[in-house]
Amino acid sequence: MNEDKNALAIALFTEVMAADQLVRARLSRVLPKGMEISHFSVLNHLAWIADERTPAQLAETLHVTRGAMTNTLGKLEWAGYVHIRPDWDDARRKLVAISPAGRQARDYAVGTVTPVITQMVDKMGAEQVRGAIPILREMRMLLGDEG
Repeated sequence: MNEDKNALAIALFTEVMAADQLVRARLSRVLPKGMEISHFSVLNHLAWIADERTPAQLAETLHVTRGAMTNTLGKLEWAGYVHIRPDWDDARRKLVAISPAGRQARDYAVGTVTPVITQMVDKMGAEQVRGAIPILREMRMLLGDEG
């Protein structure tokens, strides 16, 4: 019984990792020139929440190190896609907001990514995708609890 459970866990892990690699490769090919998946993730999150966040909050939300987030934010700021300002209530912290250029770049990226994802949903069928979302969400939450 334990061997069956281990084999099931390995099969699940293998499929999730393979799907992750394939999605990242496919999305990297269609994102606007110079935009990386990490850039898109930050811009998409900031556009979605429509509020400022600290680099530490962004790192935690996107499950990356603070160093990786600092690197990504530096590139996004250089491109003019985010504004980084001091937190007036706590000078030790910074706050990050999406810029109008960042929102435009994010919207354009969504336009290039959406057809790729829509094609996959069409091939799988909406009902199957709808059924997979709660399972994937629960996996994400369980994995996030252990980090």
